[in-house]
Amino acid sequence: MEALKLNEPLTCAYQLEEDLRQVLAQPSKEIAERVFTDWIKRAQETGIKMLKTFAKTLTAYKSGILAYYDYPISSGPLEGTKKIKTIKRTAYGFRDMEFFKLKIMALHETKYALVG
Repeated sequence: MEALKLNEPLTCAYQLEEDLRQVLAQPSKEIAERVFTDWIKRAQETGIKMLKTFAKTLTAYKSGILAYYDYPISSGPLEGTKKIKTIKRTAYGFRDMEFFKLKIMALHETKYALVG
């Protein structure tokens, strides 16, 4: 958290990240749309190029993101299947099925770094 004190753009980006999580936590599509529109406006006003670009991208996908309220489904199971296929492909030669199962179960612990 000390990094946030030293870097104003980082603090701004962190706060906007936390606020963006609130879009899908709203009780209705109408409220979520207002929160989302407000978030996009604030991101564009920051003057931070990457946030402005991200806000522009989110604006293009706004209807799809808010469609979650009409059809609350997730692509999570499909993404999980892709990851399992990747493990299977890279695991060519595993002789231990138990190890393969453990690799699949450990998928949720994988961390991905944000590259900017």
